[in-house]
Amino acid sequence: MWRFVLAVLATWRVTHLLASEDGPADTIFRFRVLLGQSIVGKLMDCFNCLSLWIAALAALFVSRRPLEWVFCWLALSGGACLLERMGQEPVVIQPVSHPAERDINDVLRSETLGAEEQSGAEDGTERPPIPPRQ
Repeated sequence: MWRFVLAVLATWRVTHLLASEDGPADTIFRFRVLLGQSIVGKLMDCFNCLSLWIAALAALFVSRRPLEWVFCWLALSGGACLLERMGQEPVVIQPVSHPAERDINDVLRSETLGAEEQSGAEDGTERPPIPPRQ
């Protein structure tokens, strides 16, 4: 059990270092710049993706058999991802308020009007504004 806990913490630490930190003397940052937009470079930007590969190595520390290694690999990556999410601010989803009928703003329209229609007809008379669709 202690090996598993240590492996989860090590997986999180190494993954966080590679994906989110610059490292001592900006070594990790320079390494990320060197990799650029290659497949490995893009992998370094995604904590969840990178944790899979770090956990694959850490699972060797915990497991002894191949089938056990597969489950440890996924569990270590999952544990590291959970630790990463615990450190972030929670996402708050708020309902969108719909304006009352009298508060409708005519700036947003569902139709695109030509310049002539917006400023009036060619003869100089103005047309009434188009009411918004409901």
